Amino acid sequence: MANIITRRDSLKLIGGAAAASTFAAQAAAQAIPKGDAMAPKMPIEKGASLRILRPARFVEPDEVIFRANTAKFAKEMGIDVRVDFVGWEDIRQQTAVSSNTGAGPDVVLGWAEDPHVYADKVMELSDVAEYLGKKYGGWSFLGEKYGKKVGTNNWIGIPFGGSTGPIAYRKSAVKAAGFDKIPNDLGEFLKLCQALKKANKPAGFALGNAVGDGNGFANWLVWSHGGYLVDEAGKVAINSKETIAALKYLKDLYPSFIPGTLSWGDVSNNRAYAAQEIWLTANGVSLYFAVKKDPATAAIAEDTDHAPMPFGVVGKAPQSSLILNAMVFKHTKFPNAAKAYITYMMEAEQYDPWLTGCLGYWSHTLRAYGKSKVWESDPKLAVYRDGTENQFWSGYKGPISHAAGTVAAEYIMVQMCASVAAGQATPEEAVREAERRTRRYYR
Repeated sequence: MANIITRRDSLKLIGGAAAASTFAAQAAAQAIPKGDAMAPKMPIEKGASLRILRPARFVEPDEVIFRANTAKFAKEMGIDVRVDFVGWEDIRQQTAVSSNTGAGPDVVLGWAEDPHVYADKVMELSDVAEYLGKKYGGWSFLGEKYGKKVGTNNWIGIPFGGSTGPIAYRKSAVKAAGFDKIPNDLGEFLKLCQALKKANKPAGFALGNAVGDGNGFANWLVWSHGGYLVDEAGKVAINSKETIAALKYLKDLYPSFIPGTLSWGDVSNNRAYAAQEIWLTANGVSLYFAVKKDPATAAIAEDTDHAPMPFGVVGKAPQSSLILNAMVFKHTKFPNAAKAYITYMMEAEQYDPWLTGCLGYWSHTLRAYGKSKVWESDPKLAVYRDGTENQFWSGYKGPISHAAGTVAAEYIMVQMCASVAAGQATPEEAVREAERRTRRYYR
């Protein structure tokens, strides 16, 4: 989905319903604490225009407010800006084409590891990151982790936000299954899911090639048992007793799922939850947002709550966040305009209305936005507030690198889990295959 925002079009957008819907949020943005910081000098190039590529929205205000903010930028800077929204599974393919051809979008809001995959093709953004960090209370753990090139203090990405995937569940179903809350103990969590299945109110977690949900579940499963893909030095470590224990646990857990999760994409559990086909899953706030917004599913929203995924043996939430990470390709003809655009979109007057309108779907990466009114608007959002402070990341425990990004893009962890769930491989066989595939990228 593309949209070219010209200077003339921007007047319509920012004067229309999109901007009107964010008026209260813009006022609330004034309450965001700001430090003293001098913005880097980025004079817009003569004749500049920009093309922006980013993932499609999961909640409507994500796109509506993003377009309205872009329209404001186009008007204020006097340039034309084109925004392309593409499918979650498609953006990496289009980014790869752009990198290989040296043409295409100026700014890509890709996934977490993507700037690291193309580290030699993207611009350094340290001036932007240091300004924003100084002004807005510093960067969260994952914001800094995914922003800086490994082993340096050089920023090659500007993380816009992170979509965290805690448990979304029906309170009535969990209570009927004999539990007052979601247990942190893995054995008790298995009993809960088995009881839900017996009550014909099953759980469901994605085991298909889903960027967010599939990778998120597979990572949680391994991390919660103490396993990890590579060690601190980047040595492949997936073939461990901890990973095998995780896959044996999955063999017991998977029968409690609704049928079909082996082919689920990122939207599948949203639809199943709204249709009351599942009563417990892991998801970003988009699921809750959707059922709360629709009068037909308002009762489901009322009965919904959230909780961290079970901690297992690690003593803290073994989850990361799906980071939306902005990068600027060196092939851009307008580097100042591109950096100015990113900076503008992260300023409180634009960012807080977007954060608030999305109901916290993209949890903030700049710590000052922890004071956003959105986090006080609904107590059920509390679990999302500090999602980008989670201490796990893609390729944990190793460096974020081209290899980590490729393993995630190839769904190696997901397919390891799926092969065991489907009965196509034993845990030992699945781990060996994941190890073999991972070694192709970690050398």
